[in-house]
Amino acid sequence: MSNEKATGFLTFNRQNLPERPPQERIKDWKEMYIPLPMAELQQQGQRCMDCGIPFCHTGETLNNMTSGCPLNNLIPEWNDLIYRGLWKEAYERLDKTNNFPEFTGRVCPAPCESACVLGINADPVTIKSIENAIIDRAFEEGWVQPFVPKKQTGNKVAVIGSGPAGLACADQLNKVGHKVTVFERAPRPGGLMTYGIPNMKIEKETVFRRIRLMEESGIEFLCNTNVGVDIEVETLQRDFDAVVLCGGATNANNLPLPGRDLGGIYFAVDYLSQTTESLIQSNLANNNYLSAKGKDVIVIGGGDTGTDCVGTAVRHGCRSVTQFEIVEQPASERPADNPWPEWPRILKLDYGQKEAKALYGEDPRQFSILTTEFVGDENGQLAAIKTVDVVWRDDPHGGHRFDKIPGSEREWPAQLVLLAIGFRGPENPLLDALNVERDARSNAKAEFDEYVTNIDGVFTAGDMRRGQSLVVWAIREGRGAAREVDRYLMGETDLP
Repeated sequence: MSNEKATGFLTFNRQNLPERPPQERIKDWKEMYIPLPMAELQQQGQRCMDCGIPFCHTGETLNNMTSGCPLNNLIPEWNDLIYRGLWKEAYERLDKTNNFPEFTGRVCPAPCESACVLGINADPVTIKSIENAIIDRAFEEGWVQPFVPKKQTGNKVAVIGSGPAGLACADQLNKVGHKVTVFERAPRPGGLMTYGIPNMKIEKETVFRRIRLMEESGIEFLCNTNVGVDIEVETLQRDFDAVVLCGGATNANNLPLPGRDLGGIYFAVDYLSQTTESLIQSNLANNNYLSAKGKDVIVIGGGDTGTDCVGTAVRHGCRSVTQFEIVEQPASERPADNPWPEWPRILKLDYGQKEAKALYGEDPRQFSILTTEFVGDENGQLAAIKTVDVVWRDDPHGGHRFDKIPGSEREWPAQLVLLAIGFRGPENPLLDALNVERDARSNAKAEFDEYVTNIDGVFTAGDMRRGQSLVVWAIREGRGAAREVDRYLMGETDLP
């Protein structure tokens, strides 16, 4: 290695992907990031330190947060290859561990970067940007091709759900010659990559391009097919040698407060998915979606989904948008109980908040606030929300609880409320029909890295098994489930 490479992390600063200006991008539904020039990407690859222990690809869970890449991506290797201009070789390294780098390179929160050794006392390597650049170039150069197995095993596998876990599982099983059929109840495949994450983070053609490749590889997709309704589970078990449940954790958390039955209160996932389907069908011309235009919008929940609701409402042309978070406002720097390489619990302004701030002049988030009631008008429609501020305290048992602050009650005008407060597990009908056991959190019960349920020949992976999680974990679990299905069918497996 040259001295230039060895000192790259001292010579060059981190360069984040440039963003299109908020005032420009809120007028359309295109992706918001601008690719870095090739020379700058090579500089960023040069910042990778060749550290003795590359924590970036460990994929550990520390303090209930992901640290490092769950896919164990060979990050230092492809960083170095990019620095040396060996793009095709970098793609080949990336393809060894990640079926869909165009997904993770766009929407993953990059726990690899939070575990980067350089991040101990400097800005970490821009791993996510490099990953995305590698796969985008691979598609441009025609290096990404359908994989048609040379030999078929004669085994048939049904994968239920076409989100990242189901897609990864299907892709891996197809590579070793099993005939895979993916069942999806929505009109289009992709799961949350299609319906749960809006266009400004990943344009849907990026998802559909990958689906087409999988179809050309021999994988069959049956959409508008709700297993247990449109096709009996007994038929599935009879016609397939194995079944893999990858239906996600789609049972959204509710907020059963006074006034919850008023018109104008919706789950975030319904709001986002309707906008996406209308965009795909007609670029919103059919008006077949929940519109925020001209409304005071309140988003309850502060995660990625809440941010996506803020960005979507701004593009609809809302009158105002406010985002409620019951938690305390994070610190601007890592607190003492949140050391490297844990995911940093610090205050960040995500894309949706940036857009709302550019449009309305301030960060839309309100921290340490509790919703207490929905207020309606004479027509049964939402008119306002009542809240109270809270203060958080440590309790004697080592937990963290809040108390309401007397006199802090407020009322906020609102004609549209979006509930983005997470999910409480998978929906029950399919699991009930198959008699699959549940764990204490209502997820399909199966051990990590084994993925087999209590029913012979039935496996599960992704959010349906682990609960609501990251796209990168879904891909990891889908790959792992494919490995165990192959072992079950063949007695041994070469899948990683």
